[in-house]
Amino acid sequence: MSYDVIVVGGGPAGYTAALYAARANLQVLVLEKLSPGGQMGTTDQIDNYPGFPDGVNGFELAMLMKRGAERFGAETKLAEVTEVKLAGDVKEVLAGGQWLQAKTVVLAAGAHPRELGLPGERELRGRGVSYCATCDGMFFRGKTVAVVGGGNTAAADALYLSRLCEKVIVIHRRDTLRASAAYRGPLMEAQNVEFLWDSEVTALEQEAALTGLTVRNKKSGETRSVPCSGVFVAIGQVPDTAVLKGQVDLDEAGYVLADESTRTNRKGVFAAGDIRTKLLRQVVTACADGAVAAQQVEEYLSL
Repeated sequence: MSYDVIVVGGGPAGYTAALYAARANLQVLVLEKLSPGGQMGTTDQIDNYPGFPDGVNGFELAMLMKRGAERFGAETKLAEVTEVKLAGDVKEVLAGGQWLQAKTVVLAAGAHPRELGLPGERELRGRGVSYCATCDGMFFRGKTVAVVGGGNTAAADALYLSRLCEKVIVIHRRDTLRASAAYRGPLMEAQNVEFLWDSEVTALEQEAALTGLTVRNKKSGETRSVPCSGVFVAIGQVPDTAVLKGQVDLDEAGYVLADESTRTNRKGVFAAGDIRTKLLRQVVTACADGAVAAQQVEEYLSL
């Protein structure tokens, strides 16, 4: 079946684009490989999205966005996109083993957590290594865990875990957090949070599961063992653009080159949300991108 627009990614950017496009009476298909919401869907509490003065659960907000788009006729298909052909007037997307066609495509696949890159890391996923505190924190209730990173995500994860775990050890390669003041203050005041500054994890210690970390101080060169039951990695994101190489222009970090218009170098192809080059990656900016992308789709189809 052919659509007016295929939206690759069911996060806030994708579902906002789907909502606006469907309200414009376009045939819209949203392709999402896991579940609605993307990274937002794994966030326990979102406090900076307008309209929710008491905050909102990320998965709940994702389902509301999905419902809103589907109310106007947008379809959702849970399938991973493994190949795209975006050069022609008719765009082709391979998802779940099926080739789908559309006049336009909105790329909104977002990004995924960056790994430490250590031996045994992938084997220890689900056995002590995690990239989502709100997803897996409950399994470490009353235990000692570590958080690697110093940005907003790491600080938010450490705060969340401090309410569940006996002790949280924050390991950061610099001597101060990069996180905003809204996170830094409460985190510094938490009684069960310890900081290892100027430090990096060099090895994962394990038996049947993670038992600790080998941590090296970057200034002194001293190495120590840090016993813990779990480690939550929060050291940045990698854009989900592997299938787009050679199809649209990407920057050095792999993000889609698209400005505030969301237009890419391919006619009829637009990029919205965390997948594109931009200054701020938040739910609200992803939604803004989605609205702009849908407007650009309408304008392109009217030519």
